[in-house]
Amino acid sequence: MSEHAAQDVIAGIRELLPVLRERAQEAEDARRVPEESVKSLQETGFFKLLQPKTFGGLEADPVSFYTAVKLVASACGSTGWVASILGVHPWHLGLFEAQAQQDVWGDDADVRISSSYAPMGKADVVDGGYRLSGRWSFSSGCDHATWVLLGGPVFKDGKPVDFCTYLVPISDYTIEDVWDTVGLRGTGSNDIIVNDVFVPKHRALSFIATSKCKTPGQEINPGPLYKLPYGSVHPSTITAPIIGMAQGAYDAHVEYQGKRVRAAYAGEQSKEDPFTKVRIAEAASEIDAAWLQLTHNIDELYQLACKGEKLPFPTRLRVRRDQVRGTERAIFAIDRLFENSGGRALQAGTPIQRFWRDAHAGRVHAANDAERAYVMFGTGAFGLPVENAMV
Repeated sequence: MSEHAAQDVIAGIRELLPVLRERAQEAEDARRVPEESVKSLQETGFFKLLQPKTFGGLEADPVSFYTAVKLVASACGSTGWVASILGVHPWHLGLFEAQAQQDVWGDDADVRISSSYAPMGKADVVDGGYRLSGRWSFSSGCDHATWVLLGGPVFKDGKPVDFCTYLVPISDYTIEDVWDTVGLRGTGSNDIIVNDVFVPKHRALSFIATSKCKTPGQEINPGPLYKLPYGSVHPSTITAPIIGMAQGAYDAHVEYQGKRVRAAYAGEQSKEDPFTKVRIAEAASEIDAAWLQLTHNIDELYQLACKGEKLPFPTRLRVRRDQVRGTERAIFAIDRLFENSGGRALQAGTPIQRFWRDAHAGRVHAANDAERAYVMFGTGAFGLPVENAMV
């Protein structure tokens, strides 16, 4: 049933694409995704794709989620980015203790959560939980959320003893509007400030448990979706919209070149230029390769989880290898197209330059640290131990 429901969501997303495309400039100008767009995404059921059935979600397969993300990002890079980030958090919350999930979804199954996982703050152990303080940057879509997931080390008696993700309600944090960038301008990725707030123990999830794929949330969410590695699901959440942006750039480029007449070349039509065709072919192949690897790998893990089988560590390393490679392929494709788009593509408001800026902005996300992921894969290929929670 969830498979049919997921396909209904994807169909709804496809119908929404023209509107999201029209609002792309509005999102950029406002430096946040329009409320109407978030509401429309919610009405399709998008934010329920990875939410546990226990709390009214669809608990769909991850490829369906990434497919929906790619489609949204092909219309508007910023909207696709925010949708992907906000859309994956129901999966992450599904790994927390049952009480934490009840705290968020008990009264409203449509509650949304933003995040900032980098260790920009810290927590001290106290009776019943933690005291959390810090300032976290890059919380994409935080204006559309009422809870936030924050990463940081745990200190006890002045010494670090763990690293956790903390779940904090909007009443315990403030948002500071600092987002003013050259790319992904519409994501509203502002700062989250927490000042000495108590976080009960059940609202913290250790990365030790997460990396072992054995989390307390599996007691009420025993499905295969919640047995997948964080280091596979979350990084892919970053690459999927970038591939979508590459697809959007490709579609816009082909449409534009089909009508373009190049005055500098005696009125030659671009669609008759063999070099234009070569670049289009190269870009299309790179986008397809990036998407095929990402979806094949994550589906392989998911099918293993469905069978109750162990998720091989070499496969997890391959997921990360191909995830960063997928981002690189998408960037290569956009660059090849942009270089051949002509001076008019530089004009503000054109989709090709917006996709180009958005994709390059997404490229600098920590999940796209290609060399680090490649080193992990090479280390594993030699049979050496890999010490990294993001696998």
